[in-house]
Amino acid sequence: MIIRSLDAAAGFKAGDGSWLKELLRPDKGPLDIGYSLAHAEVGPAGATLPHRLTRAEVYYILEGTGLMHVGSETAAIGPGQAVYIPAGETQFIENPGPGRLAFLCLVDPAWTPDCEEVVREDP
Repeated sequence: MIIRSLDAAAGFKAGDGSWLKELLRPDKGPLDIGYSLAHAEVGPAGATLPHRLTRAEVYYILEGTGLMHVGSETAAIGPGQAVYIPAGETQFIENPGPGRLAFLCLVDPAWTPDCEEVVREDP
């Protein structure tokens, strides 16, 4: 059995601007899984940078409310909801509220640095 604690995980600012704590990633331990799992937070009145992954991703909202943008679609999201993000779709999440927006990120196959690209608009 392997147990990872959110409190014990080292946090860092991810490439998309969210505060991230990786919980499970097969290349960071003896894990026989093909996915990665991380906890992310976006602060009040914040947003992640538009980005895309070469793999499918699921966000599961734990706390707060926000606006999820995937491709040309935008939807209000809140606790208890899961959002499927197809591989290759530009995505970002906004937190218009006064509190934090916390969610789990599940990437399959597992996230690696080379699978993510921040989308920068040309001036």
